[in-house]
Amino acid sequence: YSNYIVTVMNEGIIVSPDFNNVLKDIAETYFKNRNFIYITHRINSYSVDPHIYFKTEKIKNLIGFAVVTGERIYNDNVDLEKSFFSKPFRKFEKLNEAIKWAEQFCNAINRTKKSN
Repeated sequence: YSNYIVTVMNEGIIVSPDFNNVLKDIAETYFKNRNFIYITHRINSYSVDPHIYFKTEKIKNLIGFAVVTGERIYNDNVDLEKSFFSKPFRKFEKLNEAIKWAEQFCNAINRTKKSN
């Protein structure tokens, strides 16, 4: 995808700050000189160390983060995670909603960038 990446984490893992090295490599390889949104599609149950977001937000061309979870039970966790991330961070119930937001947000940022 040109404006976003969609990930699905494995069941039972713990997403720790070390995972940022993979995301940084993806950003440099596939999104070099382009802004993008990270979309995590939470179809499996796993834990997230919220400290990961301190490193994640340092990826310059990562301009936003979306969490897709149809389970309301996870909303409190997502709200907590959001407090550790200073860039736009949205939660969605459906993947297509997150993709639509990512496309619109990236396009708006790119239009603003071109007009300056």
